[in-house]
Amino acid sequence: MKVAFHTLGCKVNQYETEAIRHQFANAGHEIVKEDDFANVYIINTCTVTNLADRKSRQFIRKSKKINPEAIVAVTGCYAQMKPWEVAEIDGVEIVIGTDEKNNLLKKVEEYFETGDKASVIKDYSQLTEYEDLGVIEAMESKSRAFVKIQEGCNRFCSYCIIPYARGKVRSRDRKDILEEARLLVGKGHKEIVLTGINTALYGEEKGDLKIVELLKELDEIPGDFRVRLSSLEPTVIDAKYVKKLFGCRRLCHHLHLSVQSGSDKVLAEMNRGYSRKDYLEIVEVLREHDFLYGITTDIIVGFPGETEEDFSDSLDIVEKAGFSKVHAFKYSRRTGTLAASRDDQISGVIKNDRVHQLMNMAEKAREEFNAKSIGKSTRALIEQIENGFAAGYTDNYTKVYIDCEEKNFKLNEFYSVKLIGNYKDGMMAEVEK
Repeated sequence: MKVAFHTLGCKVNQYETEAIRHQFANAGHEIVKEDDFANVYIINTCTVTNLADRKSRQFIRKSKKINPEAIVAVTGCYAQMKPWEVAEIDGVEIVIGTDEKNNLLKKVEEYFETGDKASVIKDYSQLTEYEDLGVIEAMESKSRAFVKIQEGCNRFCSYCIIPYARGKVRSRDRKDILEEARLLVGKGHKEIVLTGINTALYGEEKGDLKIVELLKELDEIPGDFRVRLSSLEPTVIDAKYVKKLFGCRRLCHHLHLSVQSGSDKVLAEMNRGYSRKDYLEIVEVLREHDFLYGITTDIIVGFPGETEEDFSDSLDIVEKAGFSKVHAFKYSRRTGTLAASRDDQISGVIKNDRVHQLMNMAEKAREEFNAKSIGKSTRALIEQIENGFAAGYTDNYTKVYIDCEEKNFKLNEFYSVKLIGNYKDGMMAEVEK
């Protein structure tokens, strides 16, 4: 079979698609690009917002247009939460839940033999065991490789549907994580990104938070590579705990810490479990360790009942924290969450205005953060070469652009560079001699 894959949503989905792709390739099937003519289209969906649901549906229909005779198999969070809705989309033959991805290959091959449709979805209460998708030896990306370390979340923020889609916290066996990291480094990947639904909860169900211990074991793997955490939650990691990360020598000086709001009132109503002061204390600790520590974040605007004062607090925390990047989201009402039942929903017009204001503030913060880096020397991992520029990321997750028309740059290589000024969504840099 010719099999094409499309992934929506988070880094966990990207990792899982890679694992499923390996399973199909190892079974002798040909992997083609997502827009190519294929016998099978596998779509790994997201449901974090209404927009994610819509994009999932759009790509399902798009795949069927490429080859009307193809099998369409749908998995991921949207499939888990609304399997009946997915199954009703014209052309969908197979629906697989978030904890049943190992069944995809079998169900697709069975469909070719019998023509029987399949829907394999566990109830939320059954999402309690870590699903082992095998060890990945190499990834499609030549430089950055994702390694999934945990599944699920027990936090139940009042706006978030993901705990229902992914189930309870369960952690991957450490020896499998380390084996996969060794193989990926051995295949030439220069950056290992640890990812999970709530990465900070790795090991929690076993009575201990073990992320630091895991990072120190990764330190011992030989090779020229670095480790990045895809995200940490201030619901779990506080200012005292974050200091423990500084002893992990391969860990990048960058953390994605989702603040979600700068208002204490909104944070409490979101059930985030920390205050504005708690969050800024973590920022202070990171900046005392390295004033150019990259801190990126997510912020939701238009949460039910969010006042102008609450929103001003979010603008203010962007300025005070000096984020190097902000992902701004308009609150999306998710049926089944506490926030969805509130009668003080914010209008779309106000959400649009606030997200625009927030992104303007975020861009100003990014430029100010970058300005502090001008003249500094660092290393960048080159991930892209096109239009006369080599582009990649520094340790603190600043994107750099280097004029490479007269230089022989190589992908997936570290280069020592000097940062010379703001440019596009990052900074211009020059190679140091």
